[in-house]
Amino acid sequence: MRGQKVTYYPTTTQAVTVGAASAATTNAVGAETHIVRLVSTTDCHITFAGTPTATTSDWLLPSGVVEYMTIRPGQKVAAIQNSAGGSLYVTEMTR
Repeated sequence: MRGQKVTYYPTTTQAVTVGAASAATTNAVGAETHIVRLVSTTDCHITFAGTPTATTSDWLLPSGVVEYMTIRPGQKVAAIQNSAGGSLYVTEMTR
């Protein structure tokens, strides 16, 4: 509905070790999750899928930037470093 404010709350957070090879969240997001909050300690490339493999052709998430992205329930998030390793934090947001 127009003009109605929708509030989302953080629930589960998963950490992904970002390195030279693609790495994904251990668990897929829940059945009620349609938005994730992403923040990384390093520049990295991100993708979403049921069984994702990130490449340096995927979109870039700069270090320290918080992004809220839509995701389909049951998907995982994968990341690969741009030039240095670090950590990616993926937080499920629910109503």
